[in-house]
Amino acid sequence: MSAPPEAVRRTDETSARAGAGDLTLYAAGSVGMGLWVTVPGLLLLYFLTRTLGVPAFLAGLTLLVPKIIDVVVHPVLGSLSDRQARRRRHRRALLRWGLLLAVAWIAMFSVPAGLTGASAALWVGCWCAAGNVLFACFQVPYLTTPSDLRIGYHERTRVFTFRMFFLTLGLLGAGVAAPALVASGSHGAYARMALLLAAVLVVSQLVALTGVRRLTDRCGFQVPDERAHSALGDILTAWRDRDFRVLLLSYLFTGTTTHLFLAALPFYTEYVLHDRGLTAVLMGGFLVPATVAGPGWLWVSRRIGKQRGLLLSQGAFVAGSLALLPGERLGVVVITAVVVVMGAAFAGLQLLAFSMVPDAVAAAEARGSARAGAYTGVWTATEATGTALGPYVYSAALAIGGFASTTERHSPVQSHSAIVALLLGFTVVPAVLMTIALAFQRRCALDRAAVP
Repeated sequence: MSAPPEAVRRTDETSARAGAGDLTLYAAGSVGMGLWVTVPGLLLLYFLTRTLGVPAFLAGLTLLVPKIIDVVVHPVLGSLSDRQARRRRHRRALLRWGLLLAVAWIAMFSVPAGLTGASAALWVGCWCAAGNVLFACFQVPYLTTPSDLRIGYHERTRVFTFRMFFLTLGLLGAGVAAPALVASGSHGAYARMALLLAAVLVVSQLVALTGVRRLTDRCGFQVPDERAHSALGDILTAWRDRDFRVLLLSYLFTGTTTHLFLAALPFYTEYVLHDRGLTAVLMGGFLVPATVAGPGWLWVSRRIGKQRGLLLSQGAFVAGSLALLPGERLGVVVITAVVVVMGAAFAGLQLLAFSMVPDAVAAAEARGSARAGAYTGVWTATEATGTALGPYVYSAALAIGGFASTTERHSPVQSHSAIVALLLGFTVVPAVLMTIALAFQRRCALDRAAVP
């Protein structure tokens, strides 16, 4: 089959259609989400090992341990969001708690000058954990919104197309601006960067609150079923859903891969390409196509279905990762071209996977159970785990290779084994992880346009 069946098209024709203005306001919240996802993923591992003198393995643990909290917090917040939705007919109360995220954001990068090594890792880890909880307060009800709306199969993809555009705008702005703002590598540069971008974070969240309200007013709000559920029960229900489970596992490995890419890129440009200035260039090359490729992936999903499109984007990312293995022998132009292709694939990885979550919720509703918050909570917990596992896996590769950490103004010469480890960690390891994601995704039968 090359397109969703007639029943899906009829559903779209009879469902509500969101206005472009309302979608723009809603999607603007993804700019702030892009900041939180990109900057810590891109800079924290580098900040810890190259400015604060934290050993590579401990730096990886500093980023991983706070995410363990998310595994519990996100599903709990999903269930809490469902209870609030049943009582208030909206989820905005939890969203408002997320406005405090800017406090943790600023503190995380404003490490007191006297802290280095383990003490610096403790400071960053604690504020990272606080920020993750506050981010979850915003993220869970925000991403549940498309599942709450009374809209159809393709309209859900359209909602996520708007969101993907603004998400990648946030990723692009942060991915290019943040490295430039901290180019000196000093404590003060990181603190100033955090303060500047915090204003963008807060404004995007406030605009999104308005967008959520207007979307639910226009398209209707689908209240979760009235039966009481425990958080554990909601988690088990989501996990027993076979198609959602394999989609979840696929995205776990996808998220691990993409966040490994972000964490490893500064090391690749400095030690393999020998030009730290290329970090901003390659981030731009990765995120500009991701920003503009959303409509293309929407067209692909209408032609061949979300499942096939997602498999295609995963395969492209595998090929791109392996293509970067020769390093500087490829030349900057070829490397940039490969990264551009990977950026376009990244847009598909995000848009198509996320737009299948409301499809899973709709399928669960058809079976007699609508727990959008619970499904989204489990999904965002998985996403958060991937954001931590990616840098952790790369930090483990650095530790195995004997990478030498340092504080600002000191640059030790790295051993040959360290260079080999950081190169393989940026190329072969992501290819393997994304191949596993692809294998899981092939088992997902959620999209009725998928082929076995």
